[in-house]
Amino acid sequence: MNLSILLPAAVLALWSLIVLLWMVLVRLPAMKKAGINLAEPRPGGRRGIDLEPLLPDSVNWKAHNYSHLHEQPTVFYAVLVLLSITSGATTLDIQLAWAYTGLRIAHTIVHATTNFVPVRFLLFFLSTLALIILTVNCVLVLI
Repeated sequence: MNLSILLPAAVLALWSLIVLLWMVLVRLPAMKKAGINLAEPRPGGRRGIDLEPLLPDSVNWKAHNYSHLHEQPTVFYAVLVLLSITSGATTLDIQLAWAYTGLRIAHTIVHATTNFVPVRFLLFFLSTLALIILTVNCVLVLI
């Protein structure tokens, strides 16, 4: 088993939890400022998306990014676990895993602060390329 390929996954998981904390620390004061009382009963309940029109975009960006960290990265985690248990991870795979993690962290910073789409898209595109190569490498190991 190759454990070194799992460290980038652990770092990205930790980053996801940091973004969760960031989202809560920004969102709760913004809800209070907007006069939103989550304790008040509401027919049908409340969902995060219901709050979006009531909060500034810059507050919502953190929540959006937190959701994004639970979409494509799930493929990343699965691929790294497969590469680890098969001992199939190469030095290139480890470098690609770190590149993916770094690019996703950079993507979060851009998304949650300026949300400048051209830079955000470039970071997403590059991280996706790294993930595609990792996934193809994983399939080749398993064939």
